[in-house]
Amino acid sequence: MTRSTDPYEDDLDDLPPPRPVHYAEQSLLGALLLDPHRLDDIRGLGAEQFSNHAHGALFKAMRTVPLPDPEDHRSDPAWLNAVLAAARPQAPGLNASYLHTLVQVCPWPQHAPTYARMIQSDHARRTLLTHAQRLNQTATDSTLPNRAVTTLAQADAIAQFLDTLSGQFAPHPGSLPRTAMPTQPTARSSEEALDEERLLLATATAHPAALKDMRWLQPDDFTQPLHAALWQCLTSLVHRAEPVDPVTVLWEAQHRGLLADNLAASELMALVSTPVGSAEYWGERLLQRALLTCACDVATRIAAYAEDPANTTHQLITGSRRVLADLTALRTRWQRSTAPTPPTTPRAPRSPAASRAGPPPRATAARALR
Repeated sequence: MTRSTDPYEDDLDDLPPPRPVHYAEQSLLGALLLDPHRLDDIRGLGAEQFSNHAHGALFKAMRTVPLPDPEDHRSDPAWLNAVLAAARPQAPGLNASYLHTLVQVCPWPQHAPTYARMIQSDHARRTLLTHAQRLNQTATDSTLPNRAVTTLAQADAIAQFLDTLSGQFAPHPGSLPRTAMPTQPTARSSEEALDEERLLLATATAHPAALKDMRWLQPDDFTQPLHAALWQCLTSLVHRAEPVDPVTVLWEAQHRGLLADNLAASELMALVSTPVGSAEYWGERLLQRALLTCACDVATRIAAYAEDPANTTHQLITGSRRVLADLTALRTRWQRSTAPTPPTTPRAPRSPAASRAGPPPRATAARALR
C-alpha cells in the first residue's frame, strides 16, 4: 500500500493530484531536516511562498528554532521535535511520521537551493495570476467612484511586481511565452456604448471645431465599426478644412463605401443630426470605456500566461510587460484627454518706444533669410 505524503490524512478521491511544486517543497524541507545548516544557503524564500500551508509553517519553524550542533543532530532528534512543536500550532495535521516521509523523499540535500528557486518561481506565477484577477475585477466593477484611475493603479501594481521579479530571476534566451490566447469576442458593445457613440458623432458634426483638439480619440476606441468609419469621415473633413454637416458627412461616407451595407442615406443623416452636450464629453466617455475594455483584455492575457505551467518566470515577465504596453499607449491618450487645458498667458503690450525701435535683431535676420 502506497504511503500518503500529505500531512493531512484525509483520503479524498476528488482531490487533484499534487503539482510539481508540491514535490519541490517536500524535497527542500527534507533536505533541511537532514542538514539544518543548509538554511544559510536559502535566501529570499519566505513561509508565505509555499503552496502548502503546512509546508510553510514547517519552514517558518525551522527559521525560528535555533540550529543544532551538526554532530549532535546526526544522533539526536531534539531539533526535529522542537521544529515540529513550533509548527503544529499553525498546522495541527503535522506529525513525526510526515517529517520522516520528507526525509525519505529527499536523497539529494545538496540540491536544496534549486528546490527553493522552484518554490519561488511557482509563487511568482500564483502572485501574478492574483494580480491579473484583481485587474479584471477592478476594470469591471461599476460601483467604483473613479474606476479608470483605480484600474490604472492596479496595472501599475502589476508593473512594479514584474520589476521586482526581473531583479530576482536572471533572463535567458527564448523568453517569449507561446501560450495560446483565449478567443476574444469581435464586438463587445452595449446599448449604452452605442448611444454614446451616436451622440458623439452627432455632436461632432454640429461642432466640428472641437475635433482639432480631440486627436487622442482613435477609430479603434469605438465598439461599432460603422461608428468608427463615420468618425474617420468627420476627422478627414476637418483635416481638409471642408464644411461639415450631415450632408457633407453623407457624401464622405458614400465615397468610403459605407452605404453599401444596407444603410440608407436618410438613416445615416439622422444618425449625425441629433447633437447633445459637447463632443469632448462624449469622447472622454468613449475613451474611458476603451481603456477599461483594454484593461480586461490585458488581465485575461496575463492570467493565461500565469496559468500555463510551461512558461518560465522570465517568460511571464517578458510576455506580461508586452501586454501591459498596449494599456500604456491607451493610458497616455486618456490622460491627454482628461488633462486640464492650460490657461493662456496674455501678452504684455509693447511700449511705444519699442514699437518705434522696430523688430529685434533676430527677427530682422529671419526676415532677411526668407
